[in-house]
Formats: sequence, structure tokens, C-alpha cells
Amino acid sequence: MPVLIDRWARAHYGEHMPTIEPDRSVEPAQSSDVKPHELRQVAESFGADAERYDRTRPPYPIAMVERILEASPGPDVVDVGCGTGTAARQFQAAGCKVLGVEPDVRMAEFARRSGVEVEVATFEAWESAGRQFDAVVAGTAWHWVDPVAGAAKAARVLRPGGRLAPFHHVFQGPPELAGALAGAYRRVAPESPFNRATQLSGSALEMYQPLFAKIADGIRKAGGFSEPEQWQFDWERTYSRDEWLDQLPTLGSLTGLPSDKVAQVLAEVGAAVDAIGGSFTMAYATVVVTAARADQRP
Repeated sequence: MPVLIDRWARAHYGEHMPTIEPDRSVEPAQSSDVKPHELRQVAESFGADAERYDRTRPPYPIAMVERILEASPGPDVVDVGCGTGTAARQFQAAGCKVLGVEPDVRMAEFARRSGVEVEVATFEAWESAGRQFDAVVAGTAWHWVDPVAGAAKAARVLRPGGRLAPFHHVFQGPPELAGALAGAYRRVAPESPFNRATQLSGSALEMYQPLFAKIADGIRKAGGFSEPEQWQFDWERTYSRDEWLDQLPTLGSLTGLPSDKVAQVLAEVGAAVDAIGGSFTMAYATVVVTAARADQRP
């Protein structure tokens, strides 16, 4: 898959990007102008059905929350791109005081109703008003943030020793389902650049390594942090047919489609789930790219 399409697809799918075999016929230099954090229309499309998003998107491993807090100097947390508040509520339950920063008003309003304090802004433009924090986290949202500007902003708002810790879900389901989703999408949206991503193969975790490397490189370029580390938390979740079809419309690739086309995709994927017994187990890896704020500020 050409790099331009690959970057666009990563941004559009978020954590639900299917694994694909790259097409190396196009050099990276030909497509360097596409950056996920600049695709604001996609980034802010998820609030169209915030209730469904909150109901169906999986939470994060408790062990991950605990490890981030153990490695942070205190309980004051900024949750970047907090969405409906899924991660924020988990950090609150662990004893943290959490402030969400979210650019989508609809998502922010939902998070507030669930008990999360939220300020509406992109993280790069957000004004901290002199406040300092012990951790800056982001649940499957840091790919919407400029990796260098975001890390630099985090360095400014973190206390010495504070931790930057964006994390992403990576999932790998049965190949039959990935194939059914890709095939259905090709049929309902033939003009989409996703239709170049047709050959399913390889490991989802391998496909996400360039994203994690980009996050780590942004931290290094921003300066003021320890060498980034990568933490991985493996877990599984079993989905029924109805549970998976309830979550699928929250994919970035589907949020912009007309309802009749979404229904067609769901019908084809539903048939694929039925064909493998009506339920399946999804393998998840939640990966944290993290670094500690240096004692001395630049």
C-alpha cells in the first residue's frame, strides 16, 4: 500500500486499521504531505454517535493504568483527546484527579455528564494557564496530535519527573472478519483510498510499530524527556455478533458513510461472524510509548 494511503488509513481507522501488505512501488518522499494530526474532519467525526462510541469501545487494562501511576510523581493527570472519558474514568477510579482536553464538543459534553472535567481544545492550542501535572496520557488519540508539538506541550505542563504516556489499542481478530470488512468497504465505497489496502496479511502489532516509532521520535525531538520506552499489555475480549456490529459504526472509516452503506457493511461482516460460529475472541495489545520529564527544563 503506498505510504500516502497507509498514513491516511492509519488516521482514518484509528486503532481499527486492518493489517495489510505494503505496496512498495511508491517512495515515501512522494507522499510526505499527509499527516494524521492534520485530518481534523476525520479526527472529529467520532462525536456523531458519542453514546455508541462510549458503550462499545473497549476500556484499557487496569495493569496499564496502575503502571503509569506508579511511574508518575503524583495523581494530577491530563487526558489528551479524552473523547467520552473512557480512560479518564479509569484513572479517576484509581485515585487520580483528571482533566480532559478534547476538541470535539459532543464528546466533551458526554464526558462531562459521566463525571469528567473537560476543556474543549486541541492539545497543541490548549492553554494550561500555568497549571502543572504529574502525567499526560492519551488513549488511542495521540496520532491526532502533532508528535513534536504535542510532546513539547507536555514537557511544559509536566512537573519534573512527570510522565508522558500516550497509549493505543492494537487488535488482531480472525482473518475472515478483516477480509469481510475490507471487501464490503470496497463495494460500498469504491472511490475510497482504503480500497488500495486489499491484501490482508501480517501482524497488526508490526503494522503499528511505525506509529509507535513516530511517537517516540517526537518525544526525542521535543527534548526534555528521558529515552522513550514501550510497554505492552496483552489481553483478550470475546465478542458476540451483535456486540461487534454495535462497535463497527464507530470506526473512522464508517463514520463518514451514509447509513445505507454502513448497513451493507454490517450485513456482510455479520454474515462472516455467523460463518465462524456467531462469536469470536479478539486478541488485543495495548501499547504505551512513555518517557519521564527531565528535572531541568530547557
